[in-house]
Amino acid sequence: QVQLVESGGGLVQAGGSLRLSCAASGRTFSRYAMGWFRQAPGKEREFVAAIDWSGGSTYYAKSVKGRATISRDNAENTVYLQMNTLKPEDTAVYYCAVAGAPTAFLEGFYGIDYWGKGTLVTVSS
Repeated sequence: QVQLVESGGGLVQAGGSLRLSCAASGRTFSRYAMGWFRQAPGKEREFVAAIDWSGGSTYYAKSVKGRATISRDNAENTVYLQMNTLKPEDTAVYYCAVAGAPTAFLEGFYGIDYWGKGTLVTVSS
């Protein structure tokens, strides 16, 4: 059974940093794109970042570009999201996701193959 388990969320002050991790199990995702979405209270789920299977190409939402870095370790079947200079508007549940191609992250949710259950990030002002 495939599982994506996020960790690293928590409460942080504005201007601080967090590193989210997503460990995949049940199969190997070394040939899949991996990435992150988030959903703030009362808002729709939105794309945050994605990385292709090799780690050679990365994609970011405008709202986090320059403040976020996505990376992956295929040997560990894990994807990471380093978030710096956090803002209160970054407060959301962050979801890990896996898809066959990075473009699936940019085209809505329909191409996403697997989802994690999410980890809450709260940024206080």
